[in-house]
Amino acid sequence: MLFKPVLLWTDLLLLVLLISVVSFGIYAYRQKHLRNSWRQVFNSKIAMVSGVILLFYVVVGVLDSIHFRKLQEQKDKTTQQYYAVEVLSVLDLTLMHLKQRVEKTYSAPFSIYSFAKETLEKPDGSKSREFPRLIHAGAHLNTPEAHLMDIVTTAASGLVAGVGLWLAVCVTILTLLAVRKKTTLMIQLKSLFTYRDGIPWLYILATVGVMILVFSTAWFLSTKYHIFGTDKVGEDVFYAALKSIRTGLLIGTLTTLVMLPFALLMGTLAGYLGGWVDDAIQYLYTTLNSVPGVLLIVASVLMVQVYINKHPDLFTTDAERADFRLLALCVILGITSWTGLCRLLRGETLKLRQAEYVQAAVAFGVSQSTIIIRHILPNVMHIVLISVVLDFSALVLAEAVLSYIGVGVDPTMDSWGSMINGARLEMAREPMVWWNLAAAFIFMLILVLAANLFSDAVRDAFDPQIRKQ
Repeated sequence: MLFKPVLLWTDLLLLVLLISVVSFGIYAYRQKHLRNSWRQVFNSKIAMVSGVILLFYVVVGVLDSIHFRKLQEQKDKTTQQYYAVEVLSVLDLTLMHLKQRVEKTYSAPFSIYSFAKETLEKPDGSKSREFPRLIHAGAHLNTPEAHLMDIVTTAASGLVAGVGLWLAVCVTILTLLAVRKKTTLMIQLKSLFTYRDGIPWLYILATVGVMILVFSTAWFLSTKYHIFGTDKVGEDVFYAALKSIRTGLLIGTLTTLVMLPFALLMGTLAGYLGGWVDDAIQYLYTTLNSVPGVLLIVASVLMVQVYINKHPDLFTTDAERADFRLLALCVILGITSWTGLCRLLRGETLKLRQAEYVQAAVAFGVSQSTIIIRHILPNVMHIVLISVVLDFSALVLAEAVLSYIGVGVDPTMDSWGSMINGARLEMAREPMVWWNLAAAFIFMLILVLAANLFSDAVRDAFDPQIRKQ
């Protein structure tokens, strides 16, 4: 085989999460009350625009979660195959032109010169301090004067290609909708402006068009220049920002998988059973809340790092070591962040325990476990769903803060927090190196903003009080 598949723990958990989301979607489609609530989300223009943006991030994260090791070239004719130690992903394979184009040190966005002066020797033997030309960026230019014009023409080529791709996507989607509704393509095109089916397809296609245009232009420009510059070791910042998407998504989603069982179990048991069970659970999460969260996370991460350093034989590659630390960080964040949702579920369960249908079930002798599963849990799931969506952006920001103070993900793993942490000294330089921080800020801002807007639509659709209003 030309490559050897590598399945990391986070890849497996991400696959389980995707299967769970698809299964929940099928279940929600079959349940009338859930289908009506999600239809309200799909009818929201802001929610659909945010959903398209989130879908782009998810696609990038999934492509970066398909890992493999390439087959090494063998000089001798042996039957045994050897694979490279470096673990790559499909995203790495797609962005190989960014991964391999490494400069000496910093370079500004779209620049063809290094950011630092070097002593260069001229043809006549004299030496001078100048900004040297970059190795890769703008290497195709014979004269530096054509630099700006080449950027404009390359961006124009990317826009033209993006428009063509967007039109193809629009025609494909409209054709599928026309076939599904048994209408013509022209009728379906006119329905975009009337919102007959309630779904704002015009806004969806417009957002898809903007994403395609941005991606296409960035792709064309990245083949010739570093559109976000390079960092201290000369690596492309745009590539690092794209690689950080997977880290942000995993922190926001896998932490939820760890948090939900604790919050659901503790919250419903405390609210329904009451008595000493309620007192014990309240004491547990009150004690946990009394400990500063950052200190608890820092201590736990340092303990995990000590374990990794003492057992290097358990990790054959750097990717496995970094993946284990990321998984441990998700577990630690999940264990320390379940208390808020647990308190909400306890309060809601206390109210539902007095409902007539629950009292009727008790009178008929239904067991407590059956009452909790059939009557309590389905009626608190709207709180769970709203809290999970709202906490996603907070968890993404938490990773950035932890990496900023040096206890986040492994240094070999790309993350927005690591980029912000590395920008601390860069911002104090003269002249200032600002693009590393700007790239992390832009990518993280778009993800968090889209997640917050989408969560607002989910809250409006599932919150009973808002639905009544």
